[in-house]
Amino acid sequence: QVQLVESGGGLVQAGGSLRLSCTASTIIFGLNAMSWYRQAPGKQRELVAIIRNSGVTNYVDSVKGRFSISRDNAKNTMYLQMKSLKPEDAAVYYCRMTGARDYWGQGTQVTVYS
Repeated sequence: QVQLVESGGGLVQAGGSLRLSCTASTIIFGLNAMSWYRQAPGKQRELVAIIRNSGVTNYVDSVKGRFSISRDNAKNTMYLQMKSLKPEDAAVYYCRMTGARDYWGQGTQVTVYS
C-alpha cells in the first residue's frame, strides 16, 4: 500500500521560509499529478499548487510568486518551497499524488507568527 510521508512543517516568523517534502513509499503507477493542499481551522481545504507530468505548474493566486512546487522523480518526492510566509498561510498542509488511484499525506502543520 502506498503511503505518503510529509515533513518540513513548523513554526516560522512572518517573512520566513519553509520547505515541505512529501515522499511516496513506492512508485505510483500512472502518476499524472502531484499537488499540495492546505486547510486552516474553520475553512475548506484548498488547492495550493499542482505540478503535472508535463511539468506545468499552477498556483492559487494568494501564493503566486512566493511558493514553488517541484519534484524529484528518482526519489518519489515532491516539495513545496514557501517564502515570504504570511500569517494567513498558516494551515495544515497535505500532499496528494494522483495516478490510477489517489493518495494523500497525513498533513503537516505550518504556523506563522507575526
